[in-house]
Amino acid sequence: MANNIASPFRRWDYLKITVLGLAITALWQSLHSIILPLRLLDFVPETQKNTYLGILTLSGLLLAMFIQPVAGAASDRSWFRNGRRLPYIFIGIIIAVMLLPGIGLAGSFAAIFVVYCLLQVAANMAQGPYQAFIPEMVPTDKHGTASGVKGLLEIIGGVALIYIAGRFYSTGNGAGGLWLVLAILQIVLLGTMLATVFLVREPPVNSGRQRSPLMAAISHVFSKDLWKNHSFVWFLFSRLFVYMAFTTIQQFALYYLRDVVGVTDPAEATARFTIVAVVGMLLVVWPAGYLSDMIGRKLLTFLSGILGASGIALIALSQEYSTILWAAGIIGVAMGIFNSTNWALATDFAPKNEEARYLGIANMATAGGAVLARVIGPVIDALNGPNHESNFGYTFMLLVCIGYFVAGSLLVIGVRRRS
Repeated sequence: MANNIASPFRRWDYLKITVLGLAITALWQSLHSIILPLRLLDFVPETQKNTYLGILTLSGLLLAMFIQPVAGAASDRSWFRNGRRLPYIFIGIIIAVMLLPGIGLAGSFAAIFVVYCLLQVAANMAQGPYQAFIPEMVPTDKHGTASGVKGLLEIIGGVALIYIAGRFYSTGNGAGGLWLVLAILQIVLLGTMLATVFLVREPPVNSGRQRSPLMAAISHVFSKDLWKNHSFVWFLFSRLFVYMAFTTIQQFALYYLRDVVGVTDPAEATARFTIVAVVGMLLVVWPAGYLSDMIGRKLLTFLSGILGASGIALIALSQEYSTILWAAGIIGVAMGIFNSTNWALATDFAPKNEEARYLGIANMATAGGAVLARVIGPVIDALNGPNHESNFGYTFMLLVCIGYFVAGSLLVIGVRRRS
């Protein structure tokens, strides 16, 4: 990659600066959708599985909400011989690779809790700085296209590992399948990290800028100037609600298909549900990003939330697995449009030399949505009753998801793009 921002940005460059997203998404999608829900069944009571899953993932995501913007801001205000971002990416991914075997070795809920939280710290230490690549290196009128490529790679990574996890790690084949999936995750993380470190050449740092101490960078992350930008605040809340909807249905899909629909193999059924959703995403994620460069981000973001609400409504109206798969496709299309256009909108807000800080804050909304999505776990268990005699908790979950999607669409109306 050329060392100055004025050089032509080539097709190959889009891939180089976004490939790490494939591995990070593969990690979290496989853990949250398949590995952790099944792994917890080894430790926790059947009637409290939603509660324990919610507590586990909520705790880790609270860490992510803090670590990612702090690591991003620290990288904004530091420099090394090989760039501001790459050292953080290298160290974070190496630590994550070393931690992954702990998921298989854990012999209690407490052990898996510690390993998962440390994984969140390590992966977000890398992800915060990595996210600055698009606003830092890509011309402004190509942010939508770059966000589309980023979204496409993330979808590919997510669906590939969910398929592998659903195929090889299920309630029927035990530890051998789990270790295979964890080994594949290690290879993917390490490979994409090395590709990023060796192929990406960061633009030179402004030599007139002074390096800031770590504590100064941390205190600057949440400074008041950020919250005076009302459009950015509207953007954050819009993103928060949409990800609350998507993460809720994603997180509790395996238990819903198991308890309500009555599928014989919940892991495989969840993998198919996710794959259909991903196919929907793949169809639109790049075209939506490209289109947003021409017609703007807001309209497409608004429509994606309404479409997502329609998909959830279809699940609520039918308990037939075939119909639910159609709904998964609709939700996938909605999230494909949203991921490209909304992230492009985020990169539009990021000012020069504060790219990682702003995008770390933007992803706080993503992590915050994921955190709040987990809160509904105990509510589901309580409304289902002590012996799952009603399953009303799952119906309530779907109604809440519809409300989240609609709220996310309405809030984006207040966003005004930064000039």
